[in-house]
Amino acid sequence: MNALLRLVGWVLALALVALPVVAVLNGWIGANQWPLKRLRVTGEFERVDAAALRKTLLPYAQRGFFAVDLPKAQDAVSKLPWVERAEVRKRWPDVLEVTVIEHKPFARWGQDRLLSEQGRLFPVGKDLQVPDKLPQFGGPDGRVADVVALYNESRELFAPVGLEVRDLEVDQRGSWTMGLSNGARIVIGRTEQRSRLSRFVHMLPQLTAQKAQVLERADLRYTNGFSLTWAPAQQAPAAAPKQQGQS
Repeated sequence: MNALLRLVGWVLALALVALPVVAVLNGWIGANQWPLKRLRVTGEFERVDAAALRKTLLPYAQRGFFAVDLPKAQDAVSKLPWVERAEVRKRWPDVLEVTVIEHKPFARWGQDRLLSEQGRLFPVGKDLQVPDKLPQFGGPDGRVADVVALYNESRELFAPVGLEVRDLEVDQRGSWTMGLSNGARIVIGRTEQRSRLSRFVHMLPQLTAQKAQVLERADLRYTNGFSLTWAPAQQAPAAAPKQQGQS
């Protein structure tokens, strides 16, 4: 008799432990008893669509406090345009909380992607408003860090001569090309990129001072010099003839 009572007690104890687990898995204690009523969003962002964020989270919030699938909700938010990172949590008794970290664009990459300040590539998308005057980068995805490093160094080199680096690209063979704010194309080559650029910038004021033309292209792939291509400078419009009686 005592053995039977002990057995019944163990069965009841296991049932009391197992039933809530089964209930959660099946959504029994879900939206009806413990609904999620509020969405709290934190994070500084400008381009993430608030309506799209709410629409993405709504199916997960409808499952209720205990049944909401936080990992899947977080993954869904992370796939929204401009979202670099997201974290979804629940706060008792009825709050679904999401923290959004937005991509901060640093440059364009290729034809259809942007590079964030954190060094991550993400798609532009047809509906994204891309900031103006971003530099244009290009190259194999594995060369992102190399492109950013040479861009930063080149920007410092050209700043004293009043020029900006507008685009920078490395091809599959490892050959570099650059575009400047004055329209000049710079062919750097596969080796000694920094020393070649430094030598070129050092000579640039003298080269441009001696020419009444505009530098169109510079090929730096020479041991002791450069190959330069010049374009005719645009002449300023002639002043209107002064008429009689004007002062």
